[in-house]
Amino acid sequence: MRILLRIFKESVAIAIRELRVNKLRTILTLLGISIGIFCVISIFSSVDSLENNLRTSINKFGSNVIYVTKFPWAPEEGETEYPWWKYWNRPYAKFDEMRTLQEKLTGAEAVAVSIWMGGPVLKNGDRNMTNATLNGVSQDYNRIMDLNLQSGRYFTGAEVNSGQPKAIIGYEVGMQLFPNNIDPVGREIDIFGQKVMVIGLFAKEGKTLIQNTNDDLVMVPYQYLVSKVKVDGFQVEPAILVKAKDGVPLDELKDEIRGVMRADRRVRPSQEDNFALNQISVISNQLSQLFGVLDVVALIIGGFAILVGGFGIANIMFVSVRERTNLIGIKKALGAKNYFILLEFLIEAIILSIIGGLIGLVLVFFTVQGLSAAIDFKLTLDLKNIIWGISTSAIIGFIAGIIPAIVAARMRPVDAIRFK
Repeated sequence: MRILLRIFKESVAIAIRELRVNKLRTILTLLGISIGIFCVISIFSSVDSLENNLRTSINKFGSNVIYVTKFPWAPEEGETEYPWWKYWNRPYAKFDEMRTLQEKLTGAEAVAVSIWMGGPVLKNGDRNMTNATLNGVSQDYNRIMDLNLQSGRYFTGAEVNSGQPKAIIGYEVGMQLFPNNIDPVGREIDIFGQKVMVIGLFAKEGKTLIQNTNDDLVMVPYQYLVSKVKVDGFQVEPAILVKAKDGVPLDELKDEIRGVMRADRRVRPSQEDNFALNQISVISNQLSQLFGVLDVVALIIGGFAILVGGFGIANIMFVSVRERTNLIGIKKALGAKNYFILLEFLIEAIILSIIGGLIGLVLVFFTVQGLSAAIDFKLTLDLKNIIWGISTSAIIGFIAGIIPAIVAARMRPVDAIRFK
């Protein structure tokens, strides 16, 4: 153990000496491995940040929620393509069907109905907003979705059932319509030319790639929204949300929903469903496949740069072996074993490669920080990618240094001492 520790210390010292004595040669050599690690880890960090952003956005829809809609989110079982024409004439989900599911489902924690649509112009005096999103919801929607309110409250049952003009608005909506940090709760805004009372304000969430943030949202009672817009199942399509009870598998809940919906719509046993049961896992699985492919592409792109860096490490180790041939002969003449010489050069190659990898990781860190500030999108360099970068550097150093180390270890002492 002491011998190994001594070899390690000497190898580290020699590697550092190489950096000091042959600065230009060593830096140019390490540049290849640094660029390779920079390319791979930069792409991995970008892909991971993109995936985390998308998954965070998607998970807001609930991992234990079934969506009863007209159109499926992906081709249904047994279909190789998306036959939209078959779904076109299906009936859309209705408020009365939501009531039926509430009464008959035993595995549901909560059932609600929701409509998402592009909002009209919102006004408050001479201030207006045109890019808001409207969401009409029924009473139990807050039991299904995690609604983070900064101030105010959710709708009461009476407000939802009677369709009262009440609203919960997002952070950006509040900032645009009520500047100077004015609390919008208790004040009124114009929607569809009608005064609507603001009863709640969502906490700030920030931007997401799929734009499902609550920041630009205006949530109103379902009955109020359907009294103002035409629900046609195409441009305005309701969805029934069913949250499973703890311990109830989603497949079991889907079977129960299917039975209730088929009975309520009088679908014959020989007929297929005229509704779709969607869940977030469909999108999550597609994301996993997509990002799996992106990871492979990133590895291929960066692999070529790392390969070049590996050749550079191998080259500098062959040069180092040649320059220290006489010293190798003297060490072996004094009794140094072959494995001692082999480990000395092998550890030196690994140390040099790790130094190059660390330089690449430092470059990634500053790039990530700079881009995050410049494009207002959170990029992260996580521990997994740091460990991956260092491990890859060590492996490349091992592969690049093994042959020069073997050449050095096999030298005959007499020939090595006489080498000029």
